[in-house]
Amino acid sequence: GDWTVIGSGKTNSDGRCPELLPVGFKLEKGIFKCTFETGQYFAATGQKGFYPEVPVIFEVVDPSEHYHIPLLLSPFGYSTYRGS
Repeated sequence: GDWTVIGSGKTNSDGRCPELLPVGFKLEKGIFKCTFETGQYFAATGQKGFYPEVPVIFEVVDPSEHYHIPLLLSPFGYSTYRGS
């Protein structure tokens, strides 16, 4: 289906994006997609990567919980999971 953009940002020196969502955004139950633009990262660091982007699709069941999506990345592979 079609996706609606609700936020964007760049990671900080800790690899986090604390201002990803707009101020006052209220998370609701649903299916979401977070796309990591890894090609830009690899280009900026002088590396050649295999994956130009990594889309992570996940479900929010309880909007009151904290959602953290770590992406472990190398030029030729990646892994993701629900963090704490």
